Amino acid sequence: MNPESSMSLQRWLMAVAGLGLLVWLFVQLQPILTPFFIAILLAYLGDPLADRLERRMPRAAAVSLVFLVLFLVLGLLLLIVAPQAAEQVQQMSTRWPLALEWVQDNLLPRFAALTGVTVNLDMLKSTLTGHWAQAGAMTADVAGWLFGSGMSAIGWLANLVVIPVVAFYLLRDWDALVAWVRDFLPRRIEPTVGRLARESDEVLGAFLRGQLTVMLALGTVYTLGLWMAGLDQALLFGMLAGLVSFVPYLGVIVGVLGAGLAMLIQTQELTSLLPILLVFGVGQLLEGFILTPLLVGDRVGLHPVAVIFAIMAGGQLFGFTGILLALPLAAVLAVLVRHAHDRYKASRLYGRGEDAVAAPERVEPPPLVDGPEVRRDPAAD
Repeated sequence: MNPESSMSLQRWLMAVAGLGLLVWLFVQLQPILTPFFIAILLAYLGDPLADRLERRMPRAAAVSLVFLVLFLVLGLLLLIVAPQAAEQVQQMSTRWPLALEWVQDNLLPRFAALTGVTVNLDMLKSTLTGHWAQAGAMTADVAGWLFGSGMSAIGWLANLVVIPVVAFYLLRDWDALVAWVRDFLPRRIEPTVGRLARESDEVLGAFLRGQLTVMLALGTVYTLGLWMAGLDQALLFGMLAGLVSFVPYLGVIVGVLGAGLAMLIQTQELTSLLPILLVFGVGQLLEGFILTPLLVGDRVGLHPVAVIFAIMAGGQLFGFTGILLALPLAAVLAVLVRHAHDRYKASRLYGRGEDAVAAPERVEPPPLVDGPEVRRDPAAD
């Protein structure tokens, strides 16, 4: 093995060893990394607004204003939406037995008369009752673990304190940190890395900022529509459908099935499903023709299957921290894959490189210089 190959192999081994060390550190530090990743996400989302405000006021004042608005919105959501959603879940749990009795007394006899098949829901009723009881016991156990254990409560409160503090300092120094990282890169690869970073930021910004806005807007539309339709659990199913709408059609499927079943349980009339279908039909039209083209555009480039796989893989490998990092890493990976695809299409391995050598591009003659027109005598030819 020549010295150059030996040096190249050593560099590859060092790179693999460094990557393995980073993965090991990530796994070991995972319990304390979650608040830092949440803080990084919040700082990334708030940086564009802080940059705009910085044109009119000092950076510290702009960051303080963005920080205040961001956490005020999050606090209001937690204080208003979460208790209402929990109350509506409790309402659903008390209506399951009544709904099953209505189905068994009204729908199943008609089904048996038409098909000759008899269905008994006693086992399903006992199973659902047991699951709701287990869910209630599990909720009580989790609450007791969070607030009953002194160390757990301290750790939980410490994370709540760390997130806003870290987010504030990251947002204040975001531009300086980005400039420091860019200046740290080797000059030979800095243009390529800078271009990939800009493309990744465009994809991440479109997905995180744009798609979060679309999700919130759809959740609001669905909630108001279901409330006007008379559904008692309008907030629960409206916001749930909005939150999962980052995967196309998944929000509609979840919303129609969940809200339709809840409306059927509440009214016990099949005609009450028509307003539910109307609400989600209007929401799909708004998303497809107004919200997504205006707020997200066509810059994301993440296939719905890739989104689902990234979230499931991140949760399986690294828990909640992996879920937080799944979509940003998937967006960056999509940019890198597109870059590698372009390099491959231009390489000799694909074939275009050899074609370019064998048949160079034709050089066009230079344009004529402006001047008096010279007419040739046909007799001279």
